[in-house]
Amino acid sequence: MTATTTPVDEPEQLAPQPARASRAERVLRRLVPAAAAALSGVLLYVSFPPRTLWWLALPAFAVLAGTLHGRTWKAGLGLGYLFGLGFLLPLLVWTGVEVGPGPWLALAAVEAVFVALVGAGVAAVSRLPGYPLWAAALWSAGEAARARVPFSGFPWGKIAFGQADGVFLPLAALGGTPVLGFAVVLCGFGLYETVRRARDVRATGIVRRGAAAVAGLSVLVPLLGAFAARPLVSDEAEDGTATIAAIQGNVPRAGLGFNAQRRAVLDHHVRETERLAAEVRAGKAERPDLVLWPENSSDIDPFTNPDARQEIEDAVKAIGVPLSVGGVVEGKDGKLYNEQILWDPEKGPVDTYDKRQIQPFGEYIPLRGLISVFSSDVDMVRQDFSRGSRPGVFTMAGTEVGLATCYEAAFDWAVRDTVTHGAQILSVPSNNATFDRSEMTYQQLAMSRVRAVEHSRAVAVPVTSGVSAVIMPDGTVQAKTRWFTADSLVEEVPLRSSLTPATRLGPLPEGALVLIALGGLGWAVASARARRSVGTGRGPGE
Repeated sequence: MTATTTPVDEPEQLAPQPARASRAERVLRRLVPAAAAALSGVLLYVSFPPRTLWWLALPAFAVLAGTLHGRTWKAGLGLGYLFGLGFLLPLLVWTGVEVGPGPWLALAAVEAVFVALVGAGVAAVSRLPGYPLWAAALWSAGEAARARVPFSGFPWGKIAFGQADGVFLPLAALGGTPVLGFAVVLCGFGLYETVRRARDVRATGIVRRGAAAVAGLSVLVPLLGAFAARPLVSDEAEDGTATIAAIQGNVPRAGLGFNAQRRAVLDHHVRETERLAAEVRAGKAERPDLVLWPENSSDIDPFTNPDARQEIEDAVKAIGVPLSVGGVVEGKDGKLYNEQILWDPEKGPVDTYDKRQIQPFGEYIPLRGLISVFSSDVDMVRQDFSRGSRPGVFTMAGTEVGLATCYEAAFDWAVRDTVTHGAQILSVPSNNATFDRSEMTYQQLAMSRVRAVEHSRAVAVPVTSGVSAVIMPDGTVQAKTRWFTADSLVEEVPLRSSLTPATRLGPLPEGALVLIALGGLGWAVASARARRSVGTGRGPGE
């Protein structure tokens, strides 16, 4: 028998070559899903305002589904974190406009942990029948957690807030932001499942009708639901109309430094209000029934500063109608409040609303002693703001105006309870000057558009430096201003008192979705244990 040798001049036959190829394949198998997860997160970000590419959320979740399907929960944790970073890092870049990249990176890193946990859960349920349902419910559960913890939560970036221009928007009136977001995610996961089932049919020639039906319904039901919910969206005036004026006084300089020019900011809003009053007297503008100023339009406390009080008095008397002023006020107990003040042209200040959902690291510093060890930036907030305790509804010239100050617009409860306390229209007074010309303004404006549909109320968004807007109950922007331009918006809006299903149901739809998510996780854990006990790696429905 003749021995066979391998010539050294034939490198493709050397033993080490297959080993090198094997290592490369292993690395590639890890890099491709990781890159896909991160890039699909970026794709989700691109679907958000100021762009109107809402539909990109669907392929973003379809790609995420493909990266997570059949993975271990540990792999899902890592891939979910990459998806979260791909989404949140660009979405929240505005948080570092004036304070540098540290807070921005820390916030995105922490918030992405919630997405990572969702990724682990989605991987765990990916072998269950009806995979898209469990996966979408898990995403909703993750958003519910993110809106509550830590430090009272941070719901910025909820999927619903990227859908102000989308076909799914009417679902906000049916079940609020949780149902709207759930429908979008369900449709995205359903797209992946549809493609996967079609691929299986081509490969095997076997049609699993039940699985195919679930995949198709995951896409069709959200779309049909959105179409069925369209009658809930109405601009009809139920209680007459009101002509409102939203004042954008502008600021002398963008950024945190503008707070050093508090008097100038007040002067700008007084001057713009008096300019509008002059146009009304000249017949060039319609006389408003009420006037809305932004948050921080008077950072000088008018209750302790006679000059500021007199300026506001002059503006209110000039326009001759009730005016809501955004002030920074120190109470008799020494506490500081971000306050809306209802100013009557005859009686002066008659009512106040203290912001309830104050912004951590902006309006107060949680764990101040601990965090000051790592950063001196906490000293920029010298005194913490305190929280208000009651919903804000001002009666202005017979119109009930619900108030959700700036950051509060991101929180379901903070907007809803103004409507359940009688608000016929909503006002979201804001101060975006701190964030310059970032996307933050448009992201927040989209939230107000979703809230308009959710509660079927017109929404005014008076902002110090732009973009201010008046939004109709169907979510359309009736009028808006430009950035860093003093201007006034005077618009007639319908007054409404009926309650949408979303307003009536409140947190119940979100609670139901959380229960569905927990049920799916429980089933997945039980199935995994059963597979281990019989020594099989196949899951149900595979």
